[in-house]
Parts: sequence; C-alpha cells; structure tokens
Amino acid sequence: MYEYIKGHIVESSPAHCVVENNGLGYFINISVNTYTKLQNQKEIQLYVYEQIREDAHNLYGFYETSERNIFIHLISVSGIGANTARMMLSSMSPGEIQEAILTGNVNVLKGIKGIGAKTAQRIIVDLTDKLGKEPVDQKIFTEANNTIKDEALSALVMLGFVKGSAQKVIDKILAAQPNSKVEDVIKKSLKML
Repeated sequence: MYEYIKGHIVESSPAHCVVENNGLGYFINISVNTYTKLQNQKEIQLYVYEQIREDAHNLYGFYETSERNIFIHLISVSGIGANTARMMLSSMSPGEIQEAILTGNVNVLKGIKGIGAKTAQRIIVDLTDKLGKEPVDQKIFTEANNTIKDEALSALVMLGFVKGSAQKVIDKILAAQPNSKVEDVIKKSLKML
C-alpha cells in the first residue's frame, strides 16, 4: 500500500488532481478540503489511500493524515463507500465530522447529501469509540481562486450531480453571497441538491 505521493501538480479540480512523479501522472480523487489546501502550490505531498476493486484501482489523496484517517474510518462503516466518504469530507472538515460523531449529532450528519438518519446513527455507533482516541482537527482553510462558479460546478458534476440543477443552485448561492469561497459554495450546494 502507498503512504504518500510527492510531485508536481499537473491538473487540479475540486474533485481530483493529477500529480506527476518521475514521469508518471497519477489521477488522485480528492475532497474539497484537500483541494482548498492545494491552491497556488506546484510541488505537493498527498497522503494516499489505494482502493483496489475488480474493475478499478483508485487513489484517494489527502493533504493531511487526519483527513485520511477519518476517510478510512468512514469507509469501514457498512453502507459508506469511498465516494460517499469523499462527499462527506467535501461537505464538512474532518474536524467537524469527528466532532459530530463524538457528540452524537445525527442532524449534522443527516445534512450531508446521501446520508439518512439510519446511516448517520450507524456512523455514530460504529465510530464513536474509535474516534474518541484521536484529536479533533479544527483548521481554517485558505481562500480559493477566482473561478469559483466553474470549479464548484466541476466538483458537483464529478461527484455525480446533474450539471443543470447544480448550476442553478450555484447561481442562487452566488447571487445571495457573491463573495463566497469555492468550498463554501460546494458545501451549500451539497445541502441544497
């Protein structure tokens, strides 16, 4: 299993990035939280999780080990796949997810697209003891660049949402709050879609 990859960012979007290392380009799925931290960086190091399935080998990248740890815990819960865990980490920071689990806040977890009451309760029951041993991460993320609408739309489409409905939601959010950061637009969109 891979621990991390260090290299040059060739391409990035709120849902993935391509990192070149020794002449090979690695397509790595990322969350909005990781994408925000990659802004204005050329050389990076991402901690990775490799998912091996019959039909694919997927890499998921994380700027910090704490985010990767939360991801690994989330996918250990029955009914939570890698894409759902990534969507959760795109909707909330790892610290916010951990805090919601430790405080048993079902409503916060239910606010994430694709997470119902039963799944939220299962996450809390399965992970409270495991996460109680880890510190809560409450870092603030840096501001994204000026193509907020395009990046938010790209991220939502990559996460599986219909382009037309995602665009309407993004337009509505930006009309109400034109100075929003890309990660805020995506998080609000995930709650509205």
